[in-house]
Amino acid sequence: MSLKHSFPPIFDFEARVLVLGSLPGDRSLAAKRYYAHPQNQFWQLMSPVVGCDLVTLDYEDRLAALRASGVALWDVIGSARRGGSSDAAILDAEGNDIVALIGRLPKLRAVAFNGGTALKQGLKLLGPNFAGPSVVALPSSSPLHTIGVAAKQPAWNQLAAFLLDRT
Repeated sequence: MSLKHSFPPIFDFEARVLVLGSLPGDRSLAAKRYYAHPQNQFWQLMSPVVGCDLVTLDYEDRLAALRASGVALWDVIGSARRGGSSDAAILDAEGNDIVALIGRLPKLRAVAFNGGTALKQGLKLLGPNFAGPSVVALPSSSPLHTIGVAAKQPAWNQLAAFLLDRT
């Protein structure tokens, strides 16, 4: 089981929603890109949220579209041992400092967790007295969470309300 590390956060200081995954899977780590597995539904689920077909864009343009829409990306786990890509196989997880990132985003209105592992680990990192932005639990965009895009989309769509510019 090898030690795996997350990527740096993707954000700008105008971010209104922070979407946190658990830890990139092997395909993403190899490609050095968030949500690189072709069956991961993240880009498809986020497209209606930001009003842009992210799936058809190249990776850098996807990230630019997210930032322009007020969306930041990161992972709750900074490093862990894991064989394969399943969250169930994560061992010895070390968290990212998501509280520090949240503190650097003055317009942040929601912290969204992509899947159950991200939520569980993220809530531990936020602590019991977290009084920051709204916390949103999302069904995982992973192909291992097999309920289908249509069933997942309503939960993801709720992020759009947080992106409305109410400075």
